[in-house]
Amino acid sequence: MISRRDFLQVSMAASALVGASGFGNWARLAAQQRLTQDDLLGFDTFGNVSLIHVTDIHAQMVPIHFREPSINIGVGAAKGKVPHLTGADFRARYGIEDGSASAYALTHDDFSALAQSYGRVGGLDRVATVVKAIRAERPDALLLDGGDTWHGSYTCHHTAGQDMVNVMNALKPDAMTFHWEFTLGSARVAEIVEGLPFAALGQNIFDAEWDEPAELFKPYEFYERGGVNIAVIGQAFPYMPIANPGWMFPEYSFGIRDAHMQQMVDEVRAKGADLVVCLSHNGFDVDRKMAGQVKGIDVILSGHTHDALPEPVLVGETLIVASGSNGKFVARVDLDVRDGRMMGFRHKLIPVFSDVIAPDPEVAAAIEAERAPYLDDLTEVIGRTDSLLFRRGNFNGSWDDLICDALISERDAEIALSPGVRWGPSLLPGADITREDIWNVTSMSYGQAYRTEMTGEFLKVVLEDVADNLFNPDPYYQQGGDMVRVGGLGYRIDIAKPQGERISEMVLLSSGEAIDPGQSYVVAGWASVNEGTEGPPIWDVVEDHVRRLGTVTVAPNTSVEVAGA
Repeated sequence: MISRRDFLQVSMAASALVGASGFGNWARLAAQQRLTQDDLLGFDTFGNVSLIHVTDIHAQMVPIHFREPSINIGVGAAKGKVPHLTGADFRARYGIEDGSASAYALTHDDFSALAQSYGRVGGLDRVATVVKAIRAERPDALLLDGGDTWHGSYTCHHTAGQDMVNVMNALKPDAMTFHWEFTLGSARVAEIVEGLPFAALGQNIFDAEWDEPAELFKPYEFYERGGVNIAVIGQAFPYMPIANPGWMFPEYSFGIRDAHMQQMVDEVRAKGADLVVCLSHNGFDVDRKMAGQVKGIDVILSGHTHDALPEPVLVGETLIVASGSNGKFVARVDLDVRDGRMMGFRHKLIPVFSDVIAPDPEVAAAIEAERAPYLDDLTEVIGRTDSLLFRRGNFNGSWDDLICDALISERDAEIALSPGVRWGPSLLPGADITREDIWNVTSMSYGQAYRTEMTGEFLKVVLEDVADNLFNPDPYYQQGGDMVRVGGLGYRIDIAKPQGERISEMVLLSSGEAIDPGQSYVVAGWASVNEGTEGPPIWDVVEDHVRRLGTVTVAPNTSVEVAGA
């Protein structure tokens, strides 16, 4: 007798074949300049349930370029496993041909050159086309938004998220969960959530005073689709008050809350759920551990870490689906659910190539309406770049190097610190830098650029704390983001060492001298979680710097030596 896990492993093999042939097909066609929308959207409808997953859009409504990371180190049980493979290793793992469209979409090598062939990605009007095509085949498909939606752009900041609320409502999602949304402030979040025409989910969003589930957010929602009773449980970002300013949402507490998640799974099963889906903003490694801790979840739709995987990962009997970021991909998962059990699946990670997928007229009009009042400001050219500007990577990105240069120059500092956030589109060499481009990598509700003094000892503490957030071998102690970016400072990091012992050989780059633990240094940074931080907005600092330079050139960053990876 074949077990349920055997069924899923067979399906995994089938999905791998379908996924590989699908990626190989559109890669080959694109290389031959014959890629069509039908190629990208083609799918053999399967089973009786369809899930559509988007996540980490970060308010990117129009097509962009987005380079995937060149370094994404896994530690502990995740070492050497997806999603911690990049470049050639990633392509080898999935059988992706060098120079193909899938290589361009999923890896970083030759990005600038491949971008000239394959163009921009994303755009919510194109995402709408994909969603509507899936719904035309499977009218009752569930569209689930993994969060980080109302954050990350000029218009989102100036409308307090309303632009994204309006455009996403046009896509008609069925549910969403949350992270950066809370940095709009709890009052604004409540105002928006109370008006949403779909479910706002978060089983781990609790009332901070009473330590009980917050009334504004549902832990789960039921849907009857394809004759299947589906429970979708929400999992908001667990580390909100650590990674973001807790004073902006003091009413709430978060956490992973495995025991409560298990309680919710058991509860929905007792209420007749045939399929249990977790809509998560944990991050992939946390989801992988949670899948082993909590029993009874069929599918985890993973967000937060921006990973894009052409195949789901199977942990026990739980599928984990990673769907990228910035509107670059839409994931479709078809499931065969019978007698209250998930017996098989078919999956496709659909790349949203903007020059191939036609914009949906309704959503295109909605986007145009939201952007029109700000268009002159958005499109003003501030300067030009001779370098590829990108953000993703564990230790540095050229956008962050530029931001650090701006902080040192414009704030008269010796050292600069820039947060290791993952969001922000890329710019190709030779491109104009517009005000919108700068806001796409700096927009947040606490973007003041501070200037202060820190001792060498305190700088080491900062680096050690962030390193442990990223490289603690237990995923439940990894609290989000990449390593803090540094300007004017070099150091060595040994990933394999314990907390407090990873950082060494700290050097002030301007003089080449070792950082003195007892000496104070002038440090400029931004995105402090402390209330009352003073300073000019970071987007003004960067704009002044770029305007003064005219043309930006960012040299390769070799200031961080990595060991133990």
